[in-house]
Amino acid sequence: MANAGATHKTVVIADDTPFVRDRFKAALEHAGHRTFTVRSAAELLARVRADLPDIDLVVVDLKLPHAGGVELVRSIRKLDGGRLPILIFSGTISGAAEVRDLATLGVAGYVNEYSAAQHILPSLAPHLFPDNFNRRSSPRVVLGIPVAYRFANTIAAAVTLNLGKGGLAIRTMSPLDPSSRARVRFRVPNSKRDIDAEARVAWSDRRVGMGLQFERIDSADQTAVEEFVDKQFFQHHDN
Repeated sequence: MANAGATHKTVVIADDTPFVRDRFKAALEHAGHRTFTVRSAAELLARVRADLPDIDLVVVDLKLPHAGGVELVRSIRKLDGGRLPILIFSGTISGAAEVRDLATLGVAGYVNEYSAAQHILPSLAPHLFPDNFNRRSSPRVVLGIPVAYRFANTIAAAVTLNLGKGGLAIRTMSPLDPSSRARVRFRVPNSKRDIDAEARVAWSDRRVGMGLQFERIDSADQTAVEEFVDKQFFQHHDN
């Protein structure tokens, strides 16, 4: 893509809710990025068709009017040949089967459409600047919970940016070097037990923080993380 190495990117935000479109647009444009906002599947496909060489990221509501769901992503892929990174607003997913179908279409990940404003850019950064990040493909839940991490003889405290089944990202202005190893401890919301894991720094960026990939974690703790992540993605379908 034309903007692959640029500092400022072009993002298409597709959502039929003004509140969501405007918040993501404001966060991106405040950081100097260019945005296109669209409200329907027809507008989205027209924008991709017209500006494909200039687009760096598409963020999609799967429940856009008239043509949503997996078929909408499939239509984008017919236009872009699989080149565009596509993020899905997690609250618009219909279920686990849809997640599996989206994975076959090369969807880059998921983002909470109701993320706090300060979390929007950190959640999009790995997809806007993929060369700076070693990203895992599992879904990530954007949330800010306390985490302690130990490296060498130093213990530091931070707040998470997101949590996935295979690791977590934390906000820090002093990230460790990639491939460094650390021990992390945190507690998922509504749990009474701490989770401990040995992790490796998968990506590091002083503008955002760092990502920690679990390398050794107790099976019970791994199950607790996986259940929490799954619940965050699909709980709205059980209500």
